[in-house]
Amino acid sequence: MSFLEKMKLRYTVKKYDPQGTISEETVQQLKDILHLSPSSINSQPWNFVFINNTSENREKFAGASYWNKEKVDHSQLLIIFRVLKNPDDFERRIEGTLPEGSVNYYKNFVKPKGETAIRSWMAHQVYLSLGVLLSACAEMGLDSTPMEGIENDKYDEIIGNPEYETLFAVTVGKRSEEDTNQPAHTPKTRLDREKVIVEM
Repeated sequence: MSFLEKMKLRYTVKKYDPQGTISEETVQQLKDILHLSPSSINSQPWNFVFINNTSENREKFAGASYWNKEKVDHSQLLIIFRVLKNPDDFERRIEGTLPEGSVNYYKNFVKPKGETAIRSWMAHQVYLSLGVLLSACAEMGLDSTPMEGIENDKYDEIIGNPEYETLFAVTVGKRSEEDTNQPAHTPKTRLDREKVIVEM
């Protein structure tokens, strides 16, 4: 099956099969894929926290996930996407790891816009990695749910690493056959192609 056909089948899962499984090899592949995610100037202002369904903290994260609680409870994997909190920490990091041209780009084109813009720019890099993960899941036959509907501050408290802050999370697993959001029950809808694909 082509990647296009797999993308036609992927959707945001609303109900997981709690009996589903994901092999450790597959989890390692997802870790490697996220590690290879692209970012502007190779900035990588992120980390990704993996929580499997046997983690003692799983229930705490579920309790801090609003209406997404059942997804966290029943999926096989929770991945939390976090971004560096302090722009000064970010600058110190890139000065020790990135080429001079990349550092100069940051200092001349990103930093002068101020802290709010810097933090927004760093968050945008993390969202790039979300696209990579969702596409990888589709390619690998895994079901997934991106979630901004979580209590970010509580996630941060549970994780306990104040250098980063939580932006969003993704559950990964096997859909329940009872999930009415799957395309077989609820056809996928998108804006007309002509409205979003523009040729010049």
